[in-house]
Amino acid sequence: MSKIIPKITIDGREVPYLDGKYQFNGSLTAATLQFTLPLSYAGYKKLWNKEVMFFLNDYDSVPIFRGYIKRVKETLEDVEVFSQDVLGYMLKGGNPEKAKIPLTDNENLDGLTAGAAIKKALELALLNTKVGTDMIGDTTPIISSSSVPLRGTLGVLDVIKELLSRAIDNSGSIPRPNIARVVDDGNTSQLVVELESDLDTTQIKHVFTEYDNVISFKIVNRKLPTIVIVNGKDKVKGKFSHDSAVEAFDRNYLEVTNESLKSPAECVDFGQKVFRAHLQNQYEYGIETFEGAHLNENDVVRVEATDHRFSGNYRVQGKSISFSADEFSIGIIINRKPPTLAQYILQQDN
Repeated sequence: MSKIIPKITIDGREVPYLDGKYQFNGSLTAATLQFTLPLSYAGYKKLWNKEVMFFLNDYDSVPIFRGYIKRVKETLEDVEVFSQDVLGYMLKGGNPEKAKIPLTDNENLDGLTAGAAIKKALELALLNTKVGTDMIGDTTPIISSSSVPLRGTLGVLDVIKELLSRAIDNSGSIPRPNIARVVDDGNTSQLVVELESDLDTTQIKHVFTEYDNVISFKIVNRKLPTIVIVNGKDKVKGKFSHDSAVEAFDRNYLEVTNESLKSPAECVDFGQKVFRAHLQNQYEYGIETFEGAHLNENDVVRVEATDHRFSGNYRVQGKSISFSADEFSIGIIINRKPPTLAQYILQQDN
């Protein structure tokens, strides 16, 4: 196995870091890179908002992380640097407040597909110079942003999440939502909209086994929603509950929206699908490994475990990479996240 030697650059120039950690949790949250620099190198330098890139190896052409320095803390021995990727601008907009746009009857996103509306929202927030939209694509199925017009002063990230929540692919046995994620094309960070991967049909990118490439497992048992409230079109609603599941797992609520549903019966049926998807895919893995650093959110991997309950295909949700001059470790968050339109709290068993 070739030796991994990570590289960090600031404004295109390689810097002599002491150690660092990359962290990404998925679901439209900002990836972060924290690292320390020698005081002799970084002391008194103006580093705020400088572009940072993190490469797994010095010969890689595409960085694992591209972002901007948000905080710098100088100690007696070194300088601690905290940077975020472009999603950090949607959360904070480079300022104490998150990026927002005013949507009115005169300036709005009406009449556009979700992909086009997200692109225009980034332009209105003046974020299109930070976030590339050349690869953005569109949702499956394609929807109009006019079905429920967006009005008021809204956060850019809130607009993106709202538009994505309206597009559901209901062509299979289990409904699937659309997601947005950041990819790097080698020159800039691009926002991409795509359908959540199908665990049964998507090509497997990597295989993890207990005895070959896994250092440790952490298994999280999800909090199952036992009462699912579904909002359909034109204020149509339906509620699905499972009596025995309520008795076994207590009353855990989940509310989702699917504007393709036109009757209470369709809403109840959709709620039943959501419940069964959660029931069948209850576990999440945290894997400590020495492989998989190039895996991305929505990639599908295979896990082979001694306990067959945990073997199967999983989606990559996030990852973390810790590194120094002589140590390197990777953490991969993978799950079989049921394809619902709302995130619910992950709760680890005590």
